[in-house]
Amino acid sequence: MAKKITSKKPLFGNRRSHSLRATRHAQRPNLQKVTLDNGEKIVMSARELRTLNKMAKGSETVSE
Repeated sequence: MAKKITSKKPLFGNRRSHSLRATRHAQRPNLQKVTLDNGEKIVMSARELRTLNKMAKGSETVSE
């Protein structure tokens, strides 16, 4: 089972119709299952994954 490392939770608000009737609505975080280089499976948000990829790309450029 994948280990969850993010602390993101759903954001709650209201949907509003033309008549301004309010119904509850949740915006859920974009969670992705990722397998790391060491074989560990984790669940992280898409934004965190993007940042991780950027940092990995930046460290390759510095070492060359």
